[in-house]
Amino acid sequence: MTLLSLIGKKKGTPKGSLDSMAWRRFRRNPLSVASLVVIGLFALVALLGYLITPDQTPYSNQQYLELATLKPGSKATFLCLNEEGAAERQHRSSLLGRMAHGEPLPYTAIPIYKYEETADSLRAWPVAGEPFSVEQSRVVQVKTRTFVLGTDRYGRDVLSMMMIGSRVSLSVGFIAILIALAIGVTLGALAAYHGGWVDNLIMWFINVVWAIPTVLLVIAITFALGKGFWQIFVAVGLTMWVDIARVVRGEVMSLKEKEFVEATRALGFRTGRIIFRHILPNTVGAVVVIAASNFASAILLEAGLSFLGIGVQPPMPSWGMMVKENYGYILLDSAYLALLPGAAIMIIVLAFMLLANGLRDALDVKR
Repeated sequence: MTLLSLIGKKKGTPKGSLDSMAWRRFRRNPLSVASLVVIGLFALVALLGYLITPDQTPYSNQQYLELATLKPGSKATFLCLNEEGAAERQHRSSLLGRMAHGEPLPYTAIPIYKYEETADSLRAWPVAGEPFSVEQSRVVQVKTRTFVLGTDRYGRDVLSMMMIGSRVSLSVGFIAILIALAIGVTLGALAAYHGGWVDNLIMWFINVVWAIPTVLLVIAITFALGKGFWQIFVAVGLTMWVDIARVVRGEVMSLKEKEFVEATRALGFRTGRIIFRHILPNTVGAVVVIAASNFASAILLEAGLSFLGIGVQPPMPSWGMMVKENYGYILLDSAYLALLPGAAIMIIVLAFMLLANGLRDALDVKR
């Protein structure tokens, strides 16, 4: 059963319901379907995380300064040497632990450009430094690795950082929208249903928050809560609820006069049950559209805050932070270091905007 079909199962009037006809209208829009596929691919990469990244160390932060700013498709040879405690560290991490947090390398990897083997030793010429010899018993393997998108100025794998950065952007959007939905839907429904001084008070609060520029409000909340991964979720979520509250208020004001709501009042149902079980299910269509649009705005806000240095903090990779660290290369021959994360931000934001437009058209009963 698809997400869209689940959204369509609502009580009350069919206003804005995403039924089978609306689902067919959605599928006939190629841009909407393509955006859903793109979002699904990004979500899959973010979910699998370190299981599919070339650099599976925590935060994909394995640095090789000797290999800084390698071009995309470059190859490097590594001499992997055994170190004490490697076996114990390998068996301590579970599959879910590796997927969520990564795993330190069970050996020491040294970039080399040439090596010679003898019966009991191996002589290697590192990329930086003097040649050295090691016993064969310490050698785990000599491997060649391809950096598909090259390396940054610290020698980190750009592809791995891009993949883990998708987890940050989608997580911020998802959790921020959940916070915004909880606040916006509750306040909007209460204001519209009760009316009077309750509506006036809530609308005054909404207008006050609406008057403050979103970016400035997010920055202020971030300074109050501190810099960090979870703080940025809360900061973005506390600024995205105003649109949702206004939309829900308008929908509830039109629905509360319908016959089925009058019937629930006549039966003596409690206010909370009327609002949350009989009225709000009929606003899901409009809320889904505005939530998809706000999801894109949340990703942009997170990228902007990370670019300014007040979002997620190193060593956690973020697309906005990658743009900040590498925008100086735009005028040099390594502009891709800043353009790649910028293109990822553009693609995911465009996908969510196209999805919101497709949902809006599918839910338009006049069409």
